[in-house]
Amino acid sequence: MAAVAGRMWADERRPIRHVDAMLLLVVGALVIAGLFLLYSATNQTLRQDGLDPFARVERHAVTAVLGLILVILAASFDYRFLKVYAGFIYTGVVVSLVLVLIPGLGTTDPTATAQSWFEVAGFQITPSEFAKLGLIVMLATLMSELRVSAPGLPDLIRLIAVAMVPIVLVFLQPDLGSAITLAAICVGMLVVAGARPLHLGVLAVTAVVLILLAFQVGAIREYQVDRLTTLFDPENSSETARYNLEQSLIAVGSGGMFGRGYLGGSQTSLDYVPEQHTDFIFTVVGEEFGFLGATFVLGLYALLLWRAIRIAFLSKDPFGTYLAAGVASMFAIQMFVNVGMVIGIMPITGIALPFLSYGGSSMLAMSLAVGMLETVHMRRFK
Repeated sequence: MAAVAGRMWADERRPIRHVDAMLLLVVGALVIAGLFLLYSATNQTLRQDGLDPFARVERHAVTAVLGLILVILAASFDYRFLKVYAGFIYTGVVVSLVLVLIPGLGTTDPTATAQSWFEVAGFQITPSEFAKLGLIVMLATLMSELRVSAPGLPDLIRLIAVAMVPIVLVFLQPDLGSAITLAAICVGMLVVAGARPLHLGVLAVTAVVLILLAFQVGAIREYQVDRLTTLFDPENSSETARYNLEQSLIAVGSGGMFGRGYLGGSQTSLDYVPEQHTDFIFTVVGEEFGFLGATFVLGLYALLLWRAIRIAFLSKDPFGTYLAAGVASMFAIQMFVNVGMVIGIMPITGIALPFLSYGGSSMLAMSLAVGMLETVHMRRFK
């Protein structure tokens, strides 16, 4: 009898029995919704160019399948090994961020405003997307090794110094959206680690001073300044910057309560919203499915954040808690800033909406993040 009970207890502790099915269902729903939204945002333009209207949908679907494979692989990998290899992971992402800045290695976008990805066999690999995960792993490792209940000032300085390396490199591309995400990840994890309010306040003041200094020395590009001006002083911003925001607001506002119906949005079908399939994919939700559809999508993101926070709370060790907290912070800031810039309460910064925006590197990085959450959850008893 004792042997039978022992086997039952061992079976109960097997990681595969503790997969967070709700997390996978939510992510699957977002990915499927993204495919439909992507088709609506791109099919007319592709047809006009004589291309397959499903071209981007098919490519996004392939990336989603690769993402599923990454989720399975990451979930099968004991997350505690990440702590062993954290230094190598962090070094790898830093080196990639340096290499992408080198002319001839990194690729500049068509508008010549940013150099942020590698072109490999027709695919774009954006290292800043994976740098988010590398920073999470490194900070989680350092925080889990602290001997005190809350990081003191020396610990805080060391953690911020580690975070500043990728933040500065990403800022130099320039990719303001990813830099904001990396900073938010650091702050979110520091809060979970128990950083003192006074230290966080000093950090916030220092950040504001550095941002103002960046404006003074011209480190902020003119088009980035223009985007900020559009939010705070639209009358004195450029016509191009105002156009992006105005078309976004028109699209979201025209959806009303119930929306115009799938493929029925004029702003979407006439391609009035710039970069709608990437940064402004949420405008398709607002125009075609209205307030109720937007609420449903935001509800899915709320469930995603809930599962991530729950996993952080249930983790058996501090390292797992910090990993899940970092992933939750990443999802939260990207969702808030992306939706915020679509409805005009945040500046346009080029942050992708997880699992909805078109982009291979974003999809793969977000999939790895989900895999990290699953491996922490699956091994909370082992």
